[in-house]
Amino acid sequence: MAKGKTRNRPKDNAARTTDYSGKKKTHTLKNNVITERGGKVVFLSDTYEGEKHDKKIADEEGYQFPSDSTLWKDTGFQGYAPEGVKIQQPKKKPRGGELTATEKEENQAISKIRVEVEHQIGGIKRCQIVVQKFRNRVDHYGDDVMETDCGLHKFRLTYRQKRTATILKAA
Repeated sequence: MAKGKTRNRPKDNAARTTDYSGKKKTHTLKNNVITERGGKVVFLSDTYEGEKHDKKIADEEGYQFPSDSTLWKDTGFQGYAPEGVKIQQPKKKPRGGELTATEKEENQAISKIRVEVEHQIGGIKRCQIVVQKFRNRVDHYGDDVMETDCGLHKFRLTYRQKRTATILKAA
């Protein structure tokens, strides 16, 4: 659900500490992405500094899911449980322990569906501006770039579906 883009190290001390992602060891910007099956981006969060946790971004954004829907989330969203939604999340391996065989099978089943989400995020990242170091320092430009990339991804999917339908009609 969340993906980050790296940026240049800020010269200002305060900005340096907020943008620093301790896990990635770089200065990053983050967005949460919610996709539906078939690949369309349903929701894109605002852009946040690298130190903010994925779950905290999800809590602040307050996205309302349709009732009786299923949320396939990754382990970075442990504890995030919107109301009226069925949650599917892989189990984390306990510290110093192992998962049981049934837990491993459940994790594999969840991963088979979640891989679709990762493919959609990869489709958004096809535009290299999201992947490469982001050097533009204009305020809120990171939001514009991510919105544009999501729009291009949606356009690509729509064009591909129309093209496939046309080819199938001709055959």
